[in-house]
Amino acid sequence: MGTGRRVLTRSAAFEGKPTNHTMIRNRNKAGFTLIELMIVVAIIAIIASIAIPRLLSARLAANESAAIATLRSLSSAQAQLQSSAAIDTDADGGGEYGYFAELAGTTPMRVSAAGVPAAGAAADTLNPAVLSSAFGNVDANGVVTRSGYCFSIFLPDGAAVPVGVAEAAGGGSNAGAFPGSDNAEILWCSYAWPQNVGNSGNRCFFINQEGDLLQTANRGTGGPQYTAAAGGPAWSAAYTAADMSSNIASGAAGVDLNTWVPVQ
Repeated sequence: MGTGRRVLTRSAAFEGKPTNHTMIRNRNKAGFTLIELMIVVAIIAIIASIAIPRLLSARLAANESAAIATLRSLSSAQAQLQSSAAIDTDADGGGEYGYFAELAGTTPMRVSAAGVPAAGAAADTLNPAVLSSAFGNVDANGVVTRSGYCFSIFLPDGAAVPVGVAEAAGGGSNAGAFPGSDNAEILWCSYAWPQNVGNSGNRCFFINQEGDLLQTANRGTGGPQYTAAAGGPAWSAAYTAADMSSNIASGAAGVDLNTWVPVQ
């Protein structure tokens, strides 16, 4: 009788009846419960709510730092161009400052035609260039876009109270609206502002021939808020008067009514 019971027990096992080991394996193959999934989703949401703002803040800071570095590089490039007298539209031996496409060697520089400014030919392209060729990609607004920021250069006209002349669409000088030969030997300015304010950067920056680097918070409270290639500052924004030879608005409101302060 004892032997028979043992045989029956083995037969039951082989007939496919669940054993403890089979039940454990079945439990291990089970998926997540709804509660477990909800916990995972909640954890991911918490992490995202912390990480995304920090990531955005880091990107904004990186873009602003890159814009400042670009303006400083531009200042060095302008000094190099001016000292070489590569542009001398009145043929007096005094070098003049240039636009982005002239500095990048993608557009012919201005030349002298009997002592007055004229458009250069292909042979008048700066070689070697003093800026990367990427800065020669000037859009229809006379603006270069790099790392979430827009950049523009203004050169003075020839008036006794000089006003800024923007770069032409596609780069270089506007035919018939050349910068003043004498004034362009001593004056220039540039601005940098966000391509998408709040997403690619916040602050707006300014630099001139003296290397004075200013910033405004660009919140749109005192004066206009600058964003996108078509929404940049006028040439006079960071000056105390509509005159490129006037003082810059360092620690004061500029012509645009925004407060400009030195970049630390």
